[in-house]
Amino acid sequence: MTQSVPASSVPARVGVLGGGRMGAGIAHAFCTAGAAVVVVERDDSAAQAATERLEASLAKSVEKGTTTESLEDLRARVRVSTNYASFATMGLVVEAVPEDFALKAEALSLVEAQLPVDAYLATNTSSLSVDKLAEKLERPGQFCGLHFFNPVPASLLIEVVLGTLTSPLLATASKGWVAALKKTPVVVHDAPGFASSRLGVMIALEAMRMVDDGVASAEDIDAAMTLGYKHPIGPLRTTDIVGLDVRLGIAEYLASTLGERFAPPQILRDKVANGQLGRKTGQGFFTW
Repeated sequence: MTQSVPASSVPARVGVLGGGRMGAGIAHAFCTAGAAVVVVERDDSAAQAATERLEASLAKSVEKGTTTESLEDLRARVRVSTNYASFATMGLVVEAVPEDFALKAEALSLVEAQLPVDAYLATNTSSLSVDKLAEKLERPGQFCGLHFFNPVPASLLIEVVLGTLTSPLLATASKGWVAALKKTPVVVHDAPGFASSRLGVMIALEAMRMVDDGVASAEDIDAAMTLGYKHPIGPLRTTDIVGLDVRLGIAEYLASTLGERFAPPQILRDKVANGQLGRKTGQGFFTW
């Protein structure tokens, strides 16, 4: 059962660390909700790619009529930088770098060092421990998880992950931000895989084992879930969209924390080793 949602608005200034598919989607969501957004990337090349990705995403919203603002007005509220100091006036920064603990921990610490003392910091991790990441921070009470789903502009869900030290004020505010983004918050306490990744990965891993065992084709397994259980997308196509490398990393982490039931099947390891990472490479369990 989802939590009650307070009426609220997004912070006036929001930062996003990382302008990949997820980061650009998060920036899009906050921009179209009225925030001025700064995206910080690692170098000029990545910043240019993030700019183009975000521009295309905002243009699509204007074209589809999901926003009443002009593209020019939206553009005016977004900028992309390569300097962490750009976060110095933010009320909230969401980290959206790859799903690697050491990388995220270092990035979060660097961001926190630039933030005003009353600003909030969130991680978009889909499985890593919010409490463990908080250990690396000076102000763990002002830190939580905001797990967005891909594609962010169209997704209706955000998983709000509360760490042991997350302040009650942030717990309440974060649900308000989600509501202002016109999405639904599912509030969970820190645990490996939270709720969504833990369940979603378990189903996907079993579907992969079925393909590996020759039980059925990827197409038929997905059809069983979409037609029989009303899932909007099957577990294997979802894996292709998320990225097989991302799913492998999550599965390895869950196996290390929750046990062998999350052990990645060989077919997943083989596809990742062969560069078949899903939609982003054109081939995964399906051809894109």
